[in-house]
Amino acid sequence: MKNKSDNPRVTVTSRGVARLRGGHPWVYRSDVRTTADAEPGSVVTVLDPKSKPIATALYSSASQIAIRAISPEAIPSREWIALLRKRIVDAVAFRRRVVQDSEAYRVIFSEADFLPGLIVDKYGEYLSLQVLTQGMDSRDVRNAIIGTLVAEVSPAAIFERVDPRIRELEQMESRTDSMLWSRDGAELPSKTSFSMNDLRFQFDAVAGQKTGTFLDQRENYSAAARHASGRALDCFTYQGGFALHLNRVCEQVTAVDISRPALEVGEENWKLNKDVFGAREIEWIDANAFDLLRDYADRGEKFDTVVLDPPAFAKSKAATDKALGGYKELNLRALKMLKPGGKLITCSCSFHVGEGEFLEMLGAASADAHRPLRILEKRGQSQDHPVLLNVPETHYLKCIIAEAVWP
Repeated sequence: MKNKSDNPRVTVTSRGVARLRGGHPWVYRSDVRTTADAEPGSVVTVLDPKSKPIATALYSSASQIAIRAISPEAIPSREWIALLRKRIVDAVAFRRRVVQDSEAYRVIFSEADFLPGLIVDKYGEYLSLQVLTQGMDSRDVRNAIIGTLVAEVSPAAIFERVDPRIRELEQMESRTDSMLWSRDGAELPSKTSFSMNDLRFQFDAVAGQKTGTFLDQRENYSAAARHASGRALDCFTYQGGFALHLNRVCEQVTAVDISRPALEVGEENWKLNKDVFGAREIEWIDANAFDLLRDYADRGEKFDTVVLDPPAFAKSKAATDKALGGYKELNLRALKMLKPGGKLITCSCSFHVGEGEFLEMLGAASADAHRPLRILEKRGQSQDHPVLLNVPETHYLKCIIAEAVWP
């Protein structure tokens, strides 16, 4: 590849070259030899140890991920905005192909859409945007993102959700959650509602986790409802995603979360769907799921369906063993409460816990509980959160639907 640009040049080690040529866009700071005059967030040409250009990337002066490749070709920085716009157009077109029955989905998924450090989610007529890297935070880039989203998605408003910790680590200027754009230029309320899988949910653009809620489980909600029946327990329900879907098919649903504000949103979501649910209410319990499962097991409580959807237990590779212990404890208790033929929907959003490790843990819990499990479905995140084959970090969500064969 010839160097056809006057971009700042960053030289990387042979290990950094191998990562880029293997299809992974990241080069860590430990594999960067020289950065010349590269500015924070700038478009740079990446050179191998022999000074041969091998990629164009966004440079971070603060992150341990110093290089995030945007192309294997030499692209002048003046062409980056045009490439950015095209990739947003491509990301929107992909979602139009794969998303059905939902007004809420992920529009842009960072590296998986070749737009490192940019997250955009759609909730009805609102878009929620998150900027996580220096390279996506310049004024020109932000303006291009907003302008292209307006043209391609036609939202009523675009809000920004800020992760203060990430912005501090990336040494980006401090920001607060706010509305960036509205169709009529007027300040709009942050709250709206949207339809997902024929159910209504409310959304607050400046509250809740992530960009507002957990869209990566959207397809798994429907899958769980296909298998669920009878008396159901949904642990770590947050705002009731699984619980509301199960409430359409189960006789009784108990939803558990340690956050009372999240449960209150769940109750409001239930009210939005009273015409669907009729007299079927959900029991909302504010409790630590580990403690509650222990109490239920001691009391001999039994369920036909149990959902386990905990937060990420492993924030780093070093935490993997402890995380697997936590997952095993949860699943062991759940298995002991399942009726014969009962269904277990168990999830992990910890990237550092691979599918193989998660299944091995589940097998150990099954053996200890003396409850053989038949796997009905092995699932991941919904298709609007695409997995890029050579970027394992894009594949993080595991969802196993299994049947307790006999007591």
